Formats: sequence, structure tokens, C-alpha cells
Amino acid sequence: MSSYFNAEDLPKFSEIGAQAKPMADAFFAYYGQVTGTDSALSKREKTLIALAIAHSEKCGYCIDAYTTACLEAGANPEQMREAVHVAAAMKAGITLVHSVQMSNHLDRLVL
Repeated sequence: MSSYFNAEDLPKFSEIGAQAKPMADAFFAYYGQVTGTDSALSKREKTLIALAIAHSEKCGYCIDAYTTACLEAGANPEQMREAVHVAAAMKAGITLVHSVQMSNHLDRLVL
């Protein structure tokens, strides 16, 4: 079974952006400002957050891109793995806490 993700496709993202250049330019300016600069959070911290989200959202392209970006920003593999574990724990906790909504709905249906 083949995978939808193909690492060789990552550079094509800029080609897609070229098809709607004004919007792509605005997006990439914003994206670069938010993720690519030190501000209240360091660039290293931002790349670790992005890597964790990439795993949580299951974006293979982002996982590859931010694995590289983390290393380039000075993060080490231990920090990267821990960031992914934080995202996994958050996702599990969020899933469980939403069971309150199910319980509330069950209370309305059963009572």
C-alpha cells in the first residue's frame, strides 16, 4: 500500500503558491514572521511547537520540514522527542475531556 506522503513533493508547495501569488506572498510573509523569528518565543521554541503540532495533526511534510528546522534552530533530538510526547499527551487529554460532552448528552437521553 502506498503512502499519500512523498517527501519529494515538499518543494512543490511553493509551486502551488505561485498559482495564487498575491495570497501566497501574504501568507508566506506572515508565516515567516510568526515561525522564523525570535520574539517572545525563540525560533528554537517555535520550531519545537511546530514539530509537535505536525505530529498531532499527522502532516508528514511538516514533520520532515520541522525535524530539519528544529536541528537548524539548535534543538536536540531529546527535546524534539519530548515535544512530540507533550503533543501526544495533550491530544489524549483533549480526547478524554471531551467525553464530558458525551456524558452530558447521555444524561439527557437516558434520564
